[in-house]
Amino acid sequence: MRLRLLLARVWPLWSIKGLAYSEDAQHGDAELDSTEMGLLRPRDSDVRAAAKATIDAMNDKFYDSSKASWSPSEPWWLSGVALSSVIEYMRKTGTNDYVDQVKHIIQTQRGNLSWWPQGNGDFRADSTDDTGWWALAMVAMYDLTQDQTYLNISIEDEAYIYSYWTDKPCGGGIYVDIKKKTYKNAIANELYIKLAASLHNRINGDTEYLAKAEKAWSWFKGSGMINGDNLINDGLISSSSGACSNNKLPIWTYNQGVILGGLVELFIATQNTSYLDAASTIAGAVLSSPLLVQNGTLTEYSCGTSSASSSSSSSSASSSSSSSSSSSSSSSSAGPKTDESLCNTDQQIFKGIFAANLAALDAYAVAGGNSRPYASFLAQNAQTAYALDRRAGFVVVAANSTSTSSTNTTNSTGTGTGTGTGTGTGAGQRLAADLYDVGWAGPFRNATLAKQASVLGLLVATL
Repeated sequence: MRLRLLLARVWPLWSIKGLAYSEDAQHGDAELDSTEMGLLRPRDSDVRAAAKATIDAMNDKFYDSSKASWSPSEPWWLSGVALSSVIEYMRKTGTNDYVDQVKHIIQTQRGNLSWWPQGNGDFRADSTDDTGWWALAMVAMYDLTQDQTYLNISIEDEAYIYSYWTDKPCGGGIYVDIKKKTYKNAIANELYIKLAASLHNRINGDTEYLAKAEKAWSWFKGSGMINGDNLINDGLISSSSGACSNNKLPIWTYNQGVILGGLVELFIATQNTSYLDAASTIAGAVLSSPLLVQNGTLTEYSCGTSSASSSSSSSSASSSSSSSSSSSSSSSSAGPKTDESLCNTDQQIFKGIFAANLAALDAYAVAGGNSRPYASFLAQNAQTAYALDRRAGFVVVAANSTSTSSTNTTNSTGTGTGTGTGTGTGAGQRLAADLYDVGWAGPFRNATLAKQASVLGLLVATL
């Protein structure tokens, strides 16, 4: 079903007036009325234009061409996730708008990592999940270009990640922290399942990767990480005997998401509907959670409350920040109102990862006899983010001048202030539009790479 029909189906839910991108709209060139919100009309072209504007704003604000990375000082894995979304945008729209940039990023980033030269490059990092994000980006690039080079890199990465599988403790599983080998968590193992199954689906005659993916899923579903609410906690804790149990650390949205993508790849490989059933159960648990979905909007509840962990235990933390305090294992427990501004740099991108993988499930799932059961949820969240979380204003920099200015963006939740900096050359420039904050229901306060890439993942998911 085309997106315009899906948006039309949920159109009565939205009554906000405002700007719609026209089919030929380009980033920074649309007329804006600061008294009204942006609005995605129920046309494919509008969502496509919004996604492109989000990529362009991400490049304008955060891309460092000299280092071939977005926000090089921030965790390296974030650029890997952003790269996947840019590639997926091109695949879905049939364009090559950013292919040269993507190739430059890959060529540069696949070199030896300064903080982990013993990995010998090709994205083999000091944490298995960091490697996993980039490996999946290589799979996406192979899908876009059919260039075997990218698939070969992901094959190298699979072998590297799998080398950190051990039968003890926990009866199996992959360590996320390569240096210490102390933690078997959800995200490293979910990424591996998705990667191995993806390789099987792209290599004729393969049996090895499918067997590994099925083995990893069988272990994962029996590991205890999936709790009684059918939601996934952060990882496992081991006892002195080597037995492991759910560590009851936070329920992050990306842990609910990546496994969906892995199970979809397993379904594609086997046509076994039990994989879709398992994925649909997890997705349904997320969408029915009053904490993870608040007023219809996906919410990173675990980082946005005083009772939850203040930081993720994503390995990706190995190059930035880490360690979590304990939190409720159940999404059904009561808690204070969510303040997603408390999310750290890693956590700010999690929801976009969930959305991207929910879209993969949506393409195959059938619920209650209806195909595409999650399309309206994704479309509604895209609409909400575009209308309430986007900085629609812009800074005008006069010709032949350097200026730092502020602009206020009015939305239904209040006024957010941001700063844009640039140098004018010739006619004035419009800067700092189409940036996003962490809470998709707004208000806009400021943008980071992770926040921007999260919304990009959401918008691309609706294409």
